[in-house]
Amino acid sequence: MVQFSIREYRPSDQHVVMSLFKDGIFEHVYPAFFKAMSHPDHIGVALSISMAGYVLGGSSYFQALLFGSAWAGLIYYCCHDIYEGYMMRRQSADMADIQASYLENPDNGFWVAETDINGQSKVVGMVAVTGKSSELAQDAGDGSYGEMCHMVVAFSWRRKNLGSQLTRKALDFCKERGFGRLILDVSSPQTAAISLFEKAGFVQTSSHRNTHANRWFSNLARINQNINVKYKLEVVCEADV
Repeated sequence: MVQFSIREYRPSDQHVVMSLFKDGIFEHVYPAFFKAMSHPDHIGVALSISMAGYVLGGSSYFQALLFGSAWAGLIYYCCHDIYEGYMMRRQSADMADIQASYLENPDNGFWVAETDINGQSKVVGMVAVTGKSSELAQDAGDGSYGEMCHMVVAFSWRRKNLGSQLTRKALDFCKERGFGRLILDVSSPQTAAISLFEKAGFVQTSSHRNTHANRWFSNLARINQNINVKYKLEVVCEADV
């Protein structure tokens, strides 16, 4: 069994944390692209465009392939733009100064996971929680709640229970702060993450396509937010289980 140590973020972790953050965002581009291209609508469009290229090119298979590839390239660009836009927004917001954004606010937290590699500690995962105040009782319940973000586990260290340990750290923090629940946003291509959170007791409460990207890009990429599906966990935060 691999042993992990989860501790609070330190300024010296900035370089590796930012690397994990970028890798964790961009790794969703290809799954999003393949998921979008497998949709019947996109398959139909790609075939129609390829057929048009074939006819316009005088029965040219090359032209058919070129036209179909152009459509696939557009879908890939939409997927990439959505995730890149998200990354850049966070880099200019909370990730620009993790110390001020998380550690200097008692209702926020940012942790990294370390493991020993050849006698040296290496950061291989991270997670953050931001405390929120309920604005609408019917939407968020009484009191405050936590929002989990930046959950990333380095690729070679997955399937070793680290994701569950980081989730538990976030839940324990919420209980300590007296939060009524923990929510998070996760994109629809993140099937492994969704499975992990469902096993932890999260339930889906909403789905939308508000990616803050161009509306047409969101529609073409067909990324739900399922890009943000909202999950909540009320029981674990309110009582020990």
